[in-house]
Amino acid sequence: MVANDACKEPWRYSAAGISIALRVTPRGGRDDIDGIERLADGRSVLKVRVRAIADGGEANKAVLVLLAKSLGVPKASVKLLSGATSRLKQIAVDGDPARLGEALRRLASAKSTDQGN
Repeated sequence: MVANDACKEPWRYSAAGISIALRVTPRGGRDDIDGIERLADGRSVLKVRVRAIADGGEANKAVLVLLAKSLGVPKASVKLLSGATSRLKQIAVDGDPARLGEALRRLASAKSTDQGN
């Protein structure tokens, strides 16, 4: 199963929900999702920025809260899988995978087409 899209979706579906590959920018001026970006190694990530600083897990907490709010799920449904001290993170979101995927697609495409400000 090979996807030939220009911007492969940076999330994977599972029975329990969805896991998302992120690139986080702490102290980014606002809490927001900035669309999809392709890394140098070919992987796709969802770009996320938060106001919080990367100290004592503050930025990680802000990312989890932002995703929960953006996807309309309880904060307890969003968990950090890996990358606690890295800009590249893997996040799990529990819930209906089809609904979560659709919500992520809307959020990412709204931002990706909005880049020419």
